[in-house]
Amino acid sequence: MNDSSVYTPPDIWTWNKESGGRFASINRPIAGPTHDKDLPVGRHPLQIYSLATPNGVKVTVMLEELLALGHGGAQYDAWLIRINEGEQFSSGFVAANPNSKIPVLVDRSGPTPIRVFESGAILLYLAENFDAFLPKDRAKRAECLSWLFWQMGAGPYLGGGFGHFYAYAPTKIEYAIDRFAMEVKRQLDVLDRRLADSPYLAGDDYTIADMAVWPWYGALAKGQLYEAGEFLQVQEYKNILRWTDEIAQRPAVKRGRMVNRTWGQPTSQLPERHDASDFETKTQDKLQASS
Repeated sequence: MNDSSVYTPPDIWTWNKESGGRFASINRPIAGPTHDKDLPVGRHPLQIYSLATPNGVKVTVMLEELLALGHGGAQYDAWLIRINEGEQFSSGFVAANPNSKIPVLVDRSGPTPIRVFESGAILLYLAENFDAFLPKDRAKRAECLSWLFWQMGAGPYLGGGFGHFYAYAPTKIEYAIDRFAMEVKRQLDVLDRRLADSPYLAGDDYTIADMAVWPWYGALAKGQLYEAGEFLQVQEYKNILRWTDEIAQRPAVKRGRMVNRTWGQPTSQLPERHDASDFETKTQDKLQASS
């Protein structure tokens, strides 16, 4: 164990220094805006303010899947929110999401705009609005929603728990990494056992449960998240890998994971999306070639 094992918490915690780590500059113990700035608004009914983190990818994949089914009302504008620069703390963003986290949806299809925040809530809202990717049968719907909310509860152990202490914390703490690695391995086993019995999480059909879980655990199973594949021996989870590869081949998924992306191969980046043609004309490689 390192010196962190002898830390004694004070009687009253105070914010008197940065927490350290990759995201220290945007972490703070208070809510509310830090500056005034309105959110931009495009021409489509649905406005997305996001970044292509796993939580952001859930929503853009859902929208691209809806469009692939022919739901014209799912046309959307996707605006880039640079969380490392604190854009989620603008007055406009906080008005849309008081929790200052991406993604957030503003539905302007009716007379009064409707805000929806938290990625799981957005997936459920869209599924109900468009009557898609959510089973009608009571038992199947219950299974779908159980896995959707499983991801909402499990995800923080993977992201803020394991991911933070393994990849981003300023010091490596053995206890913290061991604790969260154990939990993530357990979660992977939960998923792998389910996918041994079922093609998709809710049963025979692809649903919002898969869209919620895939960006996190699919990326982890392919060694693309926190560069932790070898550490966690993700190749052991054959059923997750089968499911991951199958979903990754869906054209809508390929498009959705590009939106609001500003890293990786230039051909995989579409920082903002305002029209379906943007996938052909505005990816980073096209912009670089024309500059």
